[in-house]
Amino acid sequence: MVAIDDAVRPLPVWRVDFPYRKEGRKPPDRAPKLIASVLADAAAFVAQVPCSADRLLLGGRSMGGRMCSMAVAEGLPAAGLILLSYPLHPPGQPERLRVEHFPHLTVPCLFISGTRDPFGTPEELQAATATIPGVVTHHWLQDGRHEVKDADDEICSVVLAWIDALPPVSPMMGARQHPPG
Repeated sequence: MVAIDDAVRPLPVWRVDFPYRKEGRKPPDRAPKLIASVLADAAAFVAQVPCSADRLLLGGRSMGGRMCSMAVAEGLPAAGLILLSYPLHPPGQPERLRVEHFPHLTVPCLFISGTRDPFGTPEELQAATATIPGVVTHHWLQDGRHEVKDADDEICSVVLAWIDALPPVSPMMGARQHPPG
């Protein structure tokens, strides 16, 4: 996530931890508390930047991305979602899909996943994301697993290209200005 933060600059970025992480606990909180945390962090970010929430690109890796997508499905305004290693189902339990909220995602969504991710195969993820009304883009990291190690350059390239291809909706969301050199 740090590599993506660095790559998208000069766009403002705010990387946050969930309350259980800040408190030094290992087991994550339940979804309602995590989603409330996403809502609070998004509100704090737009107050600081300032911009409106519908101009934000939200996302995260694994559960963090899932909670962002659930917050957007529940009504948090956003311009799009960047979801790295979305945990489609627990490993070895493809019948326990985590997609009830997908039909409520109307924003553009970028899913970046490894082709060997035990939390969902490319075929499973494509079938599940077909229920998303917003534009969905998939990028597959060849032989990548859930941890997506050693793929920072590829991931950053994909994220930057996706952001640059989004229709401009504000000065913060148009084509990024690359420094010379």
